[in-house]
Amino acid sequence: MTNLSTAKQGMTKFTIEQVLPHDHPMILLDSLVEYDDNSATCCQLITEQSLLFDTALQGIPAYVGIEYMAQSIAAYANANELVNNRPVEIGFLVSTRKYKCDYSIFKLGMALQIKVKLLYKDESGLSAFDCAIFINEQEVASARVNVFQPENPAEFLAEQL
Repeated sequence: MTNLSTAKQGMTKFTIEQVLPHDHPMILLDSLVEYDDNSATCCQLITEQSLLFDTALQGIPAYVGIEYMAQSIAAYANANELVNNRPVEIGFLVSTRKYKCDYSIFKLGMALQIKVKLLYKDESGLSAFDCAIFINEQEVASARVNVFQPENPAEFLAEQL
């Protein structure tokens, strides 16, 4: 018996550009590998062309991992919106708790796998995710990330100005 999550994942593949409400060069991830109702996996290969690549460091500062996690959450949320015939919307990174990383720099050539798992989502649009970054199937970074996706982002932004 196939559940809805498996059916959705198998039916629709999206490019990272389809699921992130950003334009290049602000898209930091290479791809959305898989997603379901509760989780997603994205990838990023560190190259000299990667945004924020520092030639002196020969890599990207590890604190950028928080943004990799946030963009992976956006990819998760928007892939699930698209398969339900709803538009891609922006969301907001509210906070990050307990970001830990085994590296100070993601070095040239590292292939990062970013995994996000939904912990809860309330009706106001606030959600929490457990996030982790893996290299060669070994967890090297983790955090709890809280995000907010208002029902009407344009209206929300107008109210904030």
